[in-house]
Amino acid sequence: MSAVIKESKSERIELRLTPSTKRIIQEAAAAAHTDVSEFVLRSSLTEAEIALSLRTRFVLNAEDWNKFVELLDRPATENPALRRLLTEPSALER
Repeated sequence: MSAVIKESKSERIELRLTPSTKRIIQEAAAAAHTDVSEFVLRSSLTEAEIALSLRTRFVLNAEDWNKFVELLDRPATENPALRRLLTEPSALER
């Protein structure tokens, strides 16, 4: 398990929205048993992660490019856990 870094919440984002949009978000937050701030934060983070994962073009400076190429050129190493994951039937296939 990775270490969790605790950060205090000190930054704010302000939004302007219509009353009907606010009402929908409030209803969704209530349905998720959370407050509006937490609901909007979780939803925004999910969308941000999806948007970042869909990026297909990355621009690197020369130093970072060289590091990247060096990592790609390293010989592959055996990873028993990954081999098991990819070769054993999944829980859905058992």
